[in-house]
Amino acid sequence: MKHFYVITNGHKDRDLEKTNYIREYLEKHNRKCTVQGMEEERHYTDSAKIPWDVDCILVLGGDGTMLEAARDTVNRDIPLLGINLGTLGYMAEVEENGLDAALDRLMEDRYEVEPRMMLTGRVMRGSYHRRLHEERGICRTEIEESYALNDIAVTRSGSLQIIRFQIYVNGQFLNEYHADGVIVATPTGSTGYNLSAGGPIVEPKAELILMTPICPHTLNTRSIILSPNDRVELQIGEGREGSIQQVEVNFDGSRTLTLYTGDKVEIEKAVMTTGIVKLNRVSFLEVLHKKMSET
Repeated sequence: MKHFYVITNGHKDRDLEKTNYIREYLEKHNRKCTVQGMEEERHYTDSAKIPWDVDCILVLGGDGTMLEAARDTVNRDIPLLGINLGTLGYMAEVEENGLDAALDRLMEDRYEVEPRMMLTGRVMRGSYHRRLHEERGICRTEIEESYALNDIAVTRSGSLQIIRFQIYVNGQFLNEYHADGVIVATPTGSTGYNLSAGGPIVEPKAELILMTPICPHTLNTRSIILSPNDRVELQIGEGREGSIQQVEVNFDGSRTLTLYTGDKVEIEKAVMTTGIVKLNRVSFLEVLHKKMSET
């Protein structure tokens, strides 16, 4: 690798000590290093500003910074290497004390790139929004689309409430959930929100879709594991006595949209993947053991 692009979480490297160290180390070894402008919004990366010849993106921060970088650069097909400046990170390959050795391996092309499955989610506006559009003279159906490396979660918004969801898989009705929310996750995201909600941990190189209810109001609701080729639809039902429910959909915990009764989110495997740079042969189970021992 000859040209590196650095994305830094400014809250975890406030004086840019680690960022500047990496740039100086690479330039000393006759490599090119471009650092994301610090005037930009935290975590946000304009992929159009990444030079065409960049070989690798170095992401300094934690899992949240990695997720945002993956979403922002989804159309560039550039592998990411996470450098952990946080506390608990499953996605960061490199700890601070192993920085020099990691950079050496990259410059010597001693690495592998592991493709990770992503999700795409489309928000389809329902009857509540159609009524609003008609009142405002808008004659189109509004559609939003975004991507996620970890998960797409629909959760309650505002006051405490039980949300009613209708779940469809490939157009076939599966179940109605009464819960605080629903998480649809990738294998990479199995150790994130899905894990906190009691969902299973999955080897990140696997290809499948996890669906886990958040605090379901029943004793027999568990996670469901689906094929990567399945299409999941989460439709927002009516509240008590036919009231309009207001909830939120979150893509990797960053991109957030408000949903109302009648809206639905269509989720399926994305065409694009995220390339994660792997520098060692440590197994996922070894990493999992280490991270769980730290908590």
